[in-house]
Amino acid sequence: MEDTVSYGYEQVAPAEKTRRVGEVFSSVARRYDLMNDLMSGGLHRMWKDSFVAMVKPRPGERVLDMAGGTGDIAFRMAARGASVTVSDINAAMLEVGEQRAAKRGIDGLTWQVENAEVLSFDSAAFDAYTIAFGIRNVTDIPAALKEARRVLKYGGRFFCLEFSTTDWPGFGRVYDAYSEKLVPQIGKYVAGDEASYRYLIESIRRFPTMPEFSKMIEAAGFARVSSRPILGGLVAIHSGWKI
Repeated sequence: MEDTVSYGYEQVAPAEKTRRVGEVFSSVARRYDLMNDLMSGGLHRMWKDSFVAMVKPRPGERVLDMAGGTGDIAFRMAARGASVTVSDINAAMLEVGEQRAAKRGIDGLTWQVENAEVLSFDSAAFDAYTIAFGIRNVTDIPAALKEARRVLKYGGRFFCLEFSTTDWPGFGRVYDAYSEKLVPQIGKYVAGDEASYRYLIESIRRFPTMPEFSKMIEAAGFARVSSRPILGGLVAIHSGWKI
């Protein structure tokens, strides 16, 4: 790992990023889902539906949903019969997810605190690995991608839903202005935390482009790597196979 890594627009020591990101998600956990609705106009729900449709979880399959936090992806996959382990480095996010599952009467999910860079699971333990809006917050992304491949069975599939860079003329400038100026203010008044939402927007700006991230997935050993842009690349679904 490099001596410093990006924390939004700052360069900080790796341990410092891990600590700060933990504080961000502990702070926003209770309002995380409401803020997602406000920031995306509810579009995140459709993006997640499309994501799970691409994963195609089947009854009896073991799926690891990393950075699964409040359970949005896990709930969708469990409804299709998959056996889902929801993991997150942040216990506060998992606590919210467990409470949401209990309110909805969703049983059978496994909730486990895990660091994506050093997973405790056996090798070849899962049929699919998913991570939605979480990979950009990982301190050592190459390490997390290698761990994702390790815990997958041969023939297993990797799927990542993440913000990217839109190439629609004009739309990118409008979105940049909205996210830079308004999202932190929404965070301030709704979640009581402007700084955390400023970081989350900055982390999107610093995340690799679709081609760059595809190369990182390939470097981790995945085959048949592809990316599917949504809204011209504002969001992208990345995938790869362990073969």
